[in-house]
Amino acid sequence: MSRVLVYRDVLLPKSELGFMRRQYIGFQTLQPLWIGRSVEPWLDQAVFPIGATFTGWRGLAFKQLGLTPDLRHLGGVVVHAQFGRGGALALPLAERLGLPLVVTFHGGDVTKDSHYRPLALFRLRLRRLAEYASAFVCVSEGVRTRLIERGLPGEKAMVLPIGTDLPDTPPRAGPGEDILFIGRFVEMKGLPVLIEAVRRLRAQGRMERLVIIGDGPDRPAVTQALAGLANVDLRGWQTADQVRAALRQARTLVLPSITARSGEAEGLPSVATEAMSEGVPVIASSEAGTAGLIIDGENGLVFPSRDSAALADRLLQLLDNPRRAMTLGRTARDVVADTFNAANQSRRLEALLLSHAHG
Repeated sequence: MSRVLVYRDVLLPKSELGFMRRQYIGFQTLQPLWIGRSVEPWLDQAVFPIGATFTGWRGLAFKQLGLTPDLRHLGGVVVHAQFGRGGALALPLAERLGLPLVVTFHGGDVTKDSHYRPLALFRLRLRRLAEYASAFVCVSEGVRTRLIERGLPGEKAMVLPIGTDLPDTPPRAGPGEDILFIGRFVEMKGLPVLIEAVRRLRAQGRMERLVIIGDGPDRPAVTQALAGLANVDLRGWQTADQVRAALRQARTLVLPSITARSGEAEGLPSVATEAMSEGVPVIASSEAGTAGLIIDGENGLVFPSRDSAALADRLLQLLDNPRRAMTLGRTARDVVADTFNAANQSRRLEALLLSHAHG
């Protein structure tokens, strides 16, 4: 079987395990082989087989100078880099091997200003990347628009959202009760907006449980923001089965995302399609990257970014009306089944890679 060499600098943060795996589950011709500069201890190498890593001084030389060993023995026919910066790092590797390079952009890699500062590695290699890469895959139309604004060629950019697993269980019988958040504890995810909205609900005597799944560098600030707030379940990172169980107990999943001070913003959060596939309606901010997925009032609800009062109002709409929550959830499930099937999206990605592959 021919191989696609998949580059991700860190293999792999816990927050990425699900949507990284789903990109390749439908592959039938290409075997993914992962390349990176480091490997996290929790990575299941049976699921993410490692082809090569560049550690220590080799990693520094690879990052800063583009020095890479000859990896022709791996049998790659195309390189697929995850994130724009990953594309810049993988560029010398693809050039040395003489292989086509396809880069997937996820959101923050086209919005985060630090990547585009004059001496940033990504900026330094941007022109070469634009010329050499065969294609740029964007997870949403918003990401494609921003990518073109950043100066990358629109004729090479295409939109291909990452799909989600469709549950083989029947739709849930009831709407659940919990208010659920799943994500990294970073500024872009907007968790303080949700916490403030729940405080507003508590002031009205509403005690529905807030379940928070995730972790990250802003954990101390999140813990402080939660101080004194009743009926909160802070669970940390969970397995895929645990996340699925939490979704089935949720009245709604909330995406309170904001544009961070760094400029970083969402692309298309994979947790949105995961929730919708379970029949869970999503309440998303206007900056959550869900345009084209969530239609306000039809398959979910949208509120103005950073507006905790508006979010509290949207929460009450679903908490007070379980029938509406179920109706929105059923419509959401249908949307995902029609257009965000992970196996189908994965096969489309494989077809794209094959169309550029050598051999």
